[in-house]
Amino acid sequence: MTLYFEEEGDLALPFDCKKLAKETIEAALDYVKCPYEAQLNLLLTMNEEIQSMNQEFRQIDRATDVLSFPMIEYERPGDFSFPEEASYFDPETGELLLGDIVVSKEKVLCQAEEYGHTKEREFAFLITHSVLHLCGYDHMEDEERLHMEDLQKRILERLNILR
Repeated sequence: MTLYFEEEGDLALPFDCKKLAKETIEAALDYVKCPYEAQLNLLLTMNEEIQSMNQEFRQIDRATDVLSFPMIEYERPGDFSFPEEASYFDPETGELLLGDIVVSKEKVLCQAEEYGHTKEREFAFLITHSVLHLCGYDHMEDEERLHMEDLQKRILERLNILR
């Protein structure tokens, strides 16, 4: 797996974000049985920047904790049986191009405190949540939401990252 990692803003999270992100992404992709080596981008940013992106791409003018920008439209969530179209794969590496994740570092800190768990757990949760979106999962309907919540819980349990 290739993770293109970028961090902006003066605020630093108190753990190795790249290492935890990579472990979490790999665990999530293994759990949903992604049969390909994958590639994705992760940007850690501040509330102001993620609010601007949220406004631009979702027309919601407020900061959010995580944004997901999938490169693939799945017929069914987690169904990787699509044809191996060139546009889904990096022509140089052959890796599946999953998409982009943007995380607000300020939200990681705030929500960890608000929910009463570690900063690492909040970060891993947001990464897991976003990877599932990149694999076609959503939470618009109750049934989808419950399924996605169950997947998130199981992936974090595999990583031994608990509440």
